[in-house]
Amino acid sequence: MIVEPRQWIRRHPRGTDGTLAVLLFAVTVVSTTWEQPPYVRQWPPLPALAVSALSAGMFLQHRRHPRLTLVATTTCSAVLGVLAPMLGYQFGSTVASTAMAALVSLAWRTDQRTTGRYTAVCVLTLFAASAVRTSDGIHVQPDEVGLVAIVLLAAAVADSARSRRDYVAAVEARAELAERTREDEARHRVAAERMRIARELHDVVAHHITLAHAQAATADYLLATRPDRAGPAMSHLVPTLATALKELRATVGLLRHNGPNGHEGPLKPAPGLARLPALLASFAHAGLTVHRTDDGTEQQLTPGVDLTAFRIVQESLTNVTKHAGTPEARLRLTYTGDLLTITVSDDGPPRTVADTAVGHGLGYGLIGMRERARAAGGRLRAGPRPDHGFEVIAELPTGTARPERPSLTGHGDVR
Repeated sequence: MIVEPRQWIRRHPRGTDGTLAVLLFAVTVVSTTWEQPPYVRQWPPLPALAVSALSAGMFLQHRRHPRLTLVATTTCSAVLGVLAPMLGYQFGSTVASTAMAALVSLAWRTDQRTTGRYTAVCVLTLFAASAVRTSDGIHVQPDEVGLVAIVLLAAAVADSARSRRDYVAAVEARAELAERTREDEARHRVAAERMRIARELHDVVAHHITLAHAQAATADYLLATRPDRAGPAMSHLVPTLATALKELRATVGLLRHNGPNGHEGPLKPAPGLARLPALLASFAHAGLTVHRTDDGTEQQLTPGVDLTAFRIVQESLTNVTKHAGTPEARLRLTYTGDLLTITVSDDGPPRTVADTAVGHGLGYGLIGMRERARAAGGRLRAGPRPDHGFEVIAELPTGTARPERPSLTGHGDVR
């Protein structure tokens, strides 16, 4: 089985470092035995052999201590440069190979500023060691300039490789972040769509089931007391349930993107305030008389605001039917400038927030109304009236939906 060299190096860092240290030691020792042009002239001098072994051993720490490793190997290479005239070998880049390898490791593992500082120290130290001569004096030789150039080139190549690695890592991180962002956005849209459908289902089911229950209760009462009037009451029950089924089917249809033939079926217009008369009539059949008042000049509403206004009125009157225990309610629509104010109130018996919450659950209807109002750029307040009864006040923009405003201080979701 053929293993890619990069994978083997990553899986066996200690083996890689040991092999590299042995190679560097061998190159350094062999370099102390020849002259230029390369030919062997002597056995490795014992002092050079000891310093080379120490330098190779220090190189094994380059992963955990790159700075200390560079300082130690550079010092050993400088000692070899000082010993070169006395031991009879030429000091060049091969003799300082361990220091250059440590410099490459430092450039790969640190930042550009650190690399620049340690490169300058390494170059100056090796250059000073290579300039040591016998009594002939100190003269700058071509091999000294070549040593400096090779050290700088090694540092530059390693720094460039590190910069490319960091750039690729940053690109991959941005791509991963963008992917996570897309997934989060998709989940957010799915959750928002589920919440919207849940609100529609709640409004449709709660409204029509409440009316059907009230009409059935009225018919049951009339059968025992006024049988002649039970028939008309029962006649309104079937249309109410039929309408409930129709709207429930339309709402569930929102979950389907394609019709049975591969195309979307025709969609009916969303309900709006234009359907208020029919809505109030349905409540009248259930025994709730709604007194409607319009103030100001009626204005054209956007489809979203029109639907929101209708659903708030529908849910508020449904709550009156379920909880108020009163046959009458009041609905006021007030147009002022670019604002529509909807007020639904009743004169039911006084109720505290705790009593209402304990008796009727968590109040998903009010939660849905608040969410609808905020989504349309408006706000909603709901709670018991000071004397008796309950009141819902919603303020909605009549034009294009404005940014969401904070909710009015109310009494919480109690119905």
